[in-house]
Order: sequence, then C-alpha cells, then structure tokens
Amino acid sequence: MKHIRWQALIALTGIAFLGVVFAVLAFGASTVERPDYGGTYVEGVAGRPNALNPIFSQYNEVDRDIAALVFTGLTRADENGNIKPDLATKWSIAPNGLIYTFTLRADVYWHDGDHFDADDVLYTLHTLQDPACKCPPDLAGFWRTVAISALDATTIRFQLTQPYAPFLDYTRIGILPAHLLKEVAPGDLLQHPFNRKPIGTGAFQIAELTAQQILLDANPRYYGARPYLGRIQFKFYPDSETIFAAYAREEVSGIARILPGYLKKAQEQPQLKSYNARIGGYALVLFNLSKLPFQDKNVRQALLYATDRKRLIDEQLQGQGVIASSPIEPGSWAHNALVNPYAFDLDKAKALLDGAGWRDSDGDGTRDKDRQPLAFALTTSDDPQRVAIANAIAKNWQTLGVKVTVQAVPASLLVQNILRPRQFDAVLYEWRTLSNDPDQYENWHETQIPDAARAGQNYAGLKDRDISETLEAARRTSDLGKRAELYRKFQELFADRVPALLLYYPIYSYGIDARVREVQLAPLLTPSDRFRSIAQWYLKTKRVPPDATEERKRTRVIPTFAPMTATPTLAPATAAPTVIGTATPLVVVVVATPAPSSTSDAGQCAASSAIKSPVMNAQVSGLYEIRGTATHPNLGYWKLELRADATPTYTQLFRSDQPINDQVLSVWSTRTVPNGVYWLQLVVVDNAGNAGTPCQIRVNVAN
Repeated sequence: MKHIRWQALIALTGIAFLGVVFAVLAFGASTVERPDYGGTYVEGVAGRPNALNPIFSQYNEVDRDIAALVFTGLTRADENGNIKPDLATKWSIAPNGLIYTFTLRADVYWHDGDHFDADDVLYTLHTLQDPACKCPPDLAGFWRTVAISALDATTIRFQLTQPYAPFLDYTRIGILPAHLLKEVAPGDLLQHPFNRKPIGTGAFQIAELTAQQILLDANPRYYGARPYLGRIQFKFYPDSETIFAAYAREEVSGIARILPGYLKKAQEQPQLKSYNARIGGYALVLFNLSKLPFQDKNVRQALLYATDRKRLIDEQLQGQGVIASSPIEPGSWAHNALVNPYAFDLDKAKALLDGAGWRDSDGDGTRDKDRQPLAFALTTSDDPQRVAIANAIAKNWQTLGVKVTVQAVPASLLVQNILRPRQFDAVLYEWRTLSNDPDQYENWHETQIPDAARAGQNYAGLKDRDISETLEAARRTSDLGKRAELYRKFQELFADRVPALLLYYPIYSYGIDARVREVQLAPLLTPSDRFRSIAQWYLKTKRVPPDATEERKRTRVIPTFAPMTATPTLAPATAAPTVIGTATPLVVVVVATPAPSSTSDAGQCAASSAIKSPVMNAQVSGLYEIRGTATHPNLGYWKLELRADATPTYTQLFRSDQPINDQVLSVWSTRTVPNGVYWLQLVVVDNAGNAGTPCQIRVNVAN
C-alpha cells in the first residue's frame, strides 16, 4: 500500500508539474511582451561635471548632458529643429513681430515639490541679463536686448527691439527655481552649491553626486511621459579608451561617444550596438578673401572641385561624415538640396584655373600668374586628426598644381590668434552649431567681419551685398515660407561664390548595450540631444494580454503645426496675434513588426511608405543615405529598422513624428555591421496606433 501511495503521489506531482508547464506555455502564447518600469542605465562619459546649471552648461559637455535630463525650457526642439512647447503650452506673436506672449503650463512642479510659475522664468532671464553674471557673453548679450514681464502667474511677455525670427530658439534654455535662488547675487551663482545638486523640472532628478559618478532617479512629479528607466548612472572617465575598457569589464552599459578611431574596437563588442546620427556643425576651409589668389571665385571653385571629400571621409573619419553642400544642414526646414554639390572633378578644376590665368609657366609643378606662385599656408589646430585631414587636402591640391604648406597651432590659440585677427591664408576649421535656427547672419554678413570694435564670426571677410541683404530679410520675418525662400536664395548665392570650402557634416556615434531597448538617435544639435527620446528607453519587460493598454502618463506636449506653405504670415497692424503651439496628448505605441518573407519585393511598398534608395538587392557601403517617403493624413510616427538576414528581430535606426516625402530617412553607417545580407524596413503608424504594411528592402553590405 505504501508503494502504491508513493506511486500515486509521484503521479500527482508529475501531473501538477505538467499543469504548471502547460499554464506557463499557454500564458506565453496568449500574451505579448511590453516595456516595464525600473532598471538602471549606466553610461560612461569622458570628463567630469563642473556646474550643473543650464545657463553655464555650454562650457562643459558633461554638464550639458546632465542638465538636459534635469532641466526643461519654455520650448524644446525636435529632430528637425522645429520649436515646440515644453514648459509653455503656446505662444503668440504680435503683428509687428516685436512682442511674444507665452502661456505657461499649470501642472509643473520642481523636484522638491514647489510649484513652477512665471517668477521662475523672470528670475532665470533677469539673471542672464545682469552684467555681473558670469554667463556666456553671446547668450547674455542677446537677452539684454529683450524686455521681460509677467502678466500673471502663467503668462510671460517678451518685447524685442526689432523683429528677430530666431528668437524662439533662445527660449529653449533651462529655467531655474526662483524659490531657491532669488537671494543669490547673479555674480555669485557660478560658484553656488546649487550647481552641485540642482533642482529642476526635468524627467530625472539628482540623487547623488561624487567624484566618480552621478545618480539620477526618475522624477515622480514630471509633467511629461513617465520614463521607463528608474535610474540613470553616469560614470566619469578620463578618455574614450578608459570607457571602452570599462564596458569590457561590464561596468557600463553605454559609451557616450565613439570617436572614429574607436569604431573598429566597437564593432568587436558583440553586445554593443552603435547608433549614428548627424550632429550640428560642419567642417570647412575658410579662405582669407582679402588675399590673392582667393579674391577670384574661379580659384575657390577649382579648389573645391579638386577636393576628394568622399575619400577624405572614408579614410580620415572612417566614414563618420556626410559631404557638405550648404552651411544650412540637411534636415532643417530651410535646407536647399538642389545647390551645386561640387562633385570631385579634377579636370573641371584644372580648366577653371587655366581659364583664370593660373598655369605652370616655368615647369616647376606649381601654377603661377604674373610671376606669383599659387602657394599658401593651410592652418589648423594641432589635433592629430585635423592635421591628417589638412595634409590629405594639401595632397589633393598638389595634384592640381597648388603648393600648400600645412601649419598646426594649439587649439586654444586658433580663434584668438589666427581667426579673429584674420592672420591666415586658409584655415581648416569646424563650426559647432548651437542653434536650431538656420540664421547665418553672424557667420557671413558683411557687418560681422571681426575687428577691434566687432566680435563677429565672418572670419573669411566676405563682403557680398546680395548675401547680406538676403540674410537681413530672413531674420526680419517670422513667416517660415518666406524665410525658407530667402534661405534657398542664400544657399544658391553661397554655392556660386564659394567664400569657404565646405567639407563634411560630422556623424555622432553612440554605443549602447543591446539589452537597452527602444533607443533612438535622430539628427542632433549637441551630444545631449541623444536623450531626446529617453522616456521610451527600457531595460525591463513584462507580459500582458494582447489587448492590454499601457497606463502611461500622457501629458507630454507635442504640438501640431501647419505645413510650411500654410504658415500664417505677419498680419496687418490691426490683426490679432498669431498663436503658435497647441498641446496634444502623447500616445506611446509599441508596435511589433513582422520579419520579411522570402517573397518580399520593393513593389509591395505603398506610395506613402516607401524606401526609394537603396533598391531591392542593392549593394551598399560606407555612410549610406537611405531615402524614401513616410506620410499619413493622421501620422503618429514612422520608424526605419534594420535586421541581419539570419536574425528574426529588428533594430531601430531612426524614428520621427514628422512626415518625409522623397527625402533622407536616415544616414546608415554600414561599417558598424559585418558584411552580409540585411533587411531594411519602414513602418508608418497613424495617431491611433495602427501600423501600415511595412516596406521591406533587402540589401548587401560590402565594405
């Protein structure tokens, strides 16, 4: 009997075990995986914080990264540079273009629980205006020209001295808490303890700061979409090499920036995903237009035709750049993609110099004219990569019969000792764009040539009345359609005059462990913009029934703007103000997209969701621009994804809530993946969460 009882017990135990197994399997089959809250994302950054305060953060990249998570401004910028509401819900512009009135959110709280209102805006901007503040001079100088007043607790008015279309970009600056700092003298703020553990209104708040790291916890009072991540930890390292070693030891999950020299090392890490995006700015060679031979535009055009920029990017930057054709970057609403790109053409370059009278009359290998050799110095900073690029350019021009001597100076002296006094023939330089607005006045207007009385940035010394008048008109009107037309004209003039030789737009590479999901990297203005989509990143998951909805907070402000051509123009003086920016709820949708079948064909792509380049089975290499169309009458967002042929799941390359019509969807650095067959997939999702049929294209990576 005992034996039988034991057999029965064993049988019952087995049945129970099988029941549990089948229940688990049934649950898994009838549920879907969704993001869950919690987890700590750990990132290694090169450097240490100095002043965690938005009005000082542009001095230090680590400060800027942290401030972007801790503070918010009246407005924010999306990946295309469009200004959208943040702490403000809307704004209006008076017909004369001089008065901007902002309505503030009423549901915002500081990390310490105090309520945000107009006093905080007044305190922040009055501090910037104070001559004693050790603020960035250009920022402070601008705000001193603006009169600021609070009409009530939720209404702020700005009065300008003259119409200035880029004004809205200045309202992105993070706002400081008046209730904590109003007794602090502006001249003492830079050294105040607040900058070591600040209080903001952002999605994350500081929990701990030491010499080795900083911990930021998700803000439970945040007015926007609740982040999935529970904590972000930044660990401070002296350089990129040290961060890579820390990743190999599993001390960090992310690498803040992968420099071109470390791309190969990044590819050797199987769990490290590389995300690539164009970052604000461009590299160029500035000519001193007061010197021979640069006064002749034929010479300048010839030097541009003779510069093999693709080879320069491939060999010197490991593919981390996009050939530049305009000072206004791709992705901007003002970019003109139709200007002359000056493709590498040595024969055309030689013909231009021959026609301008520059020939090698004495057979010494260097062209000359009126006994004056075509020879000059190309100055750059002493950064090894910059010197290598300068030498590669000099080698290009030597083939053309131009003698170039490369001179390297300490980076700290380049602006003050070389550019500002204009003590150079030509300079290899890189602009760092700090504004989303396409305004080019300070760089190319004739009044911005620096001298003892002026501190402009027209280092080339361009004096072109057509360009100056176009730039003047473009910053006087708030009508986007008119501004876009003026900037198209400016770019055409620039391409014809060639006052500087545009080289490339730099690419920013960011490394994150594959366990961190839903990371997106759209075009960036500064490296801190990599956190633009931080609320969607997640580490943890849970299984829920397919029809379950996520109960996320949906108060993040995402305004809907009319198309550029429908933007209202400035009305007559008696008209009502133009109201811009309306708050709409954010709905975060997680869409599971199927893997392509073996019969997928480019012909299956709908006109509103189509990858047009590359075509099916194309061979791709290097830095590749993926072009296409992603539109919908009620667009929620679209996403471009990638997977290896043998892998069932996709990795997101890019995501946006802005429609695209036969333009660049994303820039893909194919060197971040091994050679082989891959699938690109474009998915368009409407604002109700319905995904259209994916457009799937198979390509062969052959670097």
